[in-house]
Amino acid sequence: MPSPESHFPALSNAARPPIVLIVGPTAVGKTEIALQLAEQLQGEIVSVDSRLLYRGMDIGTAKPSPAELARLPHHLIDVAEPDQVWSLAVFQRAAHEAIAGIHQRGRLPFLVGGTGQYIRAVIEEWDIPQAAPDHRLRQALENWSAEIGPFSLHQRLAALDSQAAASIDPHNIRRTIRALEVILSTGQRFSSQRQRKPVRYQALQIGLARPRPDLYGRIDARIEAMIEAGFADEVKRLLAQGFSPELPTLSAIGYAEMIQYLQGTLSLDEAIVLMKRRTRVFVRRQANWFKETDPAIHWFQVTENVSQQIAAQIKAWLAQIGGTRND
Repeated sequence: MPSPESHFPALSNAARPPIVLIVGPTAVGKTEIALQLAEQLQGEIVSVDSRLLYRGMDIGTAKPSPAELARLPHHLIDVAEPDQVWSLAVFQRAAHEAIAGIHQRGRLPFLVGGTGQYIRAVIEEWDIPQAAPDHRLRQALENWSAEIGPFSLHQRLAALDSQAAASIDPHNIRRTIRALEVILSTGQRFSSQRQRKPVRYQALQIGLARPRPDLYGRIDARIEAMIEAGFADEVKRLLAQGFSPELPTLSAIGYAEMIQYLQGTLSLDEAIVLMKRRTRVFVRRQANWFKETDPAIHWFQVTENVSQQIAAQIKAWLAQIGGTRND
């Protein structure tokens, strides 16, 4: 097998070194396909999934298994405790560091995930608003959220900055509060402060898709498998370790419902139904970030031989930009 350097010469020295993105909705099959591609093309994987950052949150996030993680190097998985919430700016910086290290090793970075905001922040080089935290204002917004609820708070954000609201999940109270905090502190729209710097990578975006009924079936099967794998016990352990059920990380889809089940406010069947419903809504929100009409994304329907098709596309692209031989 040729050495990594013979395929990707001087990646760390290139003016705009290459990265490959594997994007698409939850449960579409990104993990296995990305592993196959990275193994074939001497790559390493950078997770671009906001939930995979946290240790102990394994079953409910469909985190790659230990066997999958052992197949090749992964980055930005299990790097924080659930109460160490990473901001978008922290993630962006860590992702750039991981990508730089991969290039220096002469290997190809594969950014894999479904968190659109994180992906765009990296590849479009967002200059994230640096307004200093206003802890008194933040506390007031948190109190307001507790009083009116996260959806009403999100509606207040939409009234002030519809573009920012469209990019933030209404369940993500932390980001809603941060956007409102920046707006009220600076007097400017949150979305207008997110400027872009010159991009640093040449990026090939690969989108994975399945027919919606097929995708929903896989979501349902995944959630049922999570329950069988001991999801309730995972959440019990997190709570027993002292992590508050009010943490933003534990408000994620699945964890919030399992906490309600453990607290007795939902039956297990009700929790499962709600998890499936919320995941479907999440898939529709992901579609706003990864549009099948986006000319920058090369879409593939997931079939038995899709990895070979995508590998051929990546090799042709690398040959075109001078990153490798087209062998």
